[in-house]
Amino acid sequence: MRPDYLAKRLGLFLVVIWVAATVNFVLPRLSGNDPVREKLLQQALTGGYVQAGMQQMVEEYQAKFGLDRPIWQQYLFYLGDMARFDFNYSISNYPKKVITIIGDAIPWTVGLLGLTVVLAFLVGSFLGALLAWPRALPPLLTLSAIPFYLLGLVLLYFFAFIGIGGFKFPIFGGYTAGTIPSFTWEFIQDILRHATLPALSIILASIGFWALGMRAMMVTTQGEDYMTFAEAKGLKGKTLFLRYAIRNALLPQTTALVLTLGHILSGAVLVEIVFAYPGLGTVLYRAIREYDYFLIQGVTFMVIVSIALATLILDMIYPLLDPRITYRRA
Repeated sequence: MRPDYLAKRLGLFLVVIWVAATVNFVLPRLSGNDPVREKLLQQALTGGYVQAGMQQMVEEYQAKFGLDRPIWQQYLFYLGDMARFDFNYSISNYPKKVITIIGDAIPWTVGLLGLTVVLAFLVGSFLGALLAWPRALPPLLTLSAIPFYLLGLVLLYFFAFIGIGGFKFPIFGGYTAGTIPSFTWEFIQDILRHATLPALSIILASIGFWALGMRAMMVTTQGEDYMTFAEAKGLKGKTLFLRYAIRNALLPQTTALVLTLGHILSGAVLVEIVFAYPGLGTVLYRAIREYDYFLIQGVTFMVIVSIALATLILDMIYPLLDPRITYRRA
C-alpha cells in the first residue's frame, strides 16, 4: 500500500471526524434551550415549588459546566475535550462523568449487538448463498421487512408475557434487579436469559437482510465469465460454490458488515428501549429526554468515531480480502 494513499485516508478520517463533531456541537444549541435551567426547573416542579434562588443556582451550574462562556470558547474547549475523550460531567447525572456512563453501557451494547450482528451475517450470508444455488426463496426471509423493535414486541408478548410451558423470559433489564454483578455462572446465566429476546429479535430480523443481499450477489456471480469457465472445466459443484461463487460474493457483504458494525447503535436504540436494556441506546434515549448536552455529545461522538474508523479499516483490509485490489499508481 502506498504511503501517500494511507496518509490521504488518515487525513480524510480526521476531517470527517472534525466536521461531524462540529455538527454535533451546533445542533443541540440551535434549540436555544438552557439544559441547566430545564433540569433545575424539572426537579423543582417535581418537588412542587420553585426555589427563590433558582437564578443563582443556574448561574453557578452554568459556570461549573462552562456554559457561561461565549460560543466560540465553548467550541474550542469542546474540541479539546473530544480529542482527549473527556466529555465533561453529565448534567442529568451530576457529578458523574459522561465517559463513566458510556463506559458502563458499552459492554452491554457491544456484547449484545456485536455478537448478534456477526451471527446474523454468518448465518444469513450462508443461507442466502444456498438459496441462490437452487434459486429458491423461503418465506422465512420476509422477516427482513420487520423492524427490530416490532419483532421485539412480538417476542416480548409471546415469550415473556404468555411464556412457553410455564417458562417466561425476563421482561426488561440486563440482569435481575437487586443482583450484584459478579463473574459467577449464575450471574452469567441471568445475563443470557435477559439478552435472549433482544438478541433473537435482532438476529431474526437481520438474517433475512443478509440472506437477500447474499442471494442477489450469488445470482450475479453465477453469470460471470470465470464461473462459466470453471463449469466448462468440469469442476465439482462444491468447488464452484465455495471457491468461486461465495468468495467473490462476500466482498460487498463484508463492506456492508463493517458499515453495519459502525452503525450498530442506530438499530439498537429502539430495541434497547423496548427491553430496557442498559446499553448505549438507552443512555442516548434518556439523554435526549433529559436534554443532557454533554451526554448526547459524548454518545454521538463515539458513534461518529466508530463509523469513521470502520470505514478506514475497511479500506485498509480490502487488498487482503481480494488480491486483485491494490492501491498504487497504474
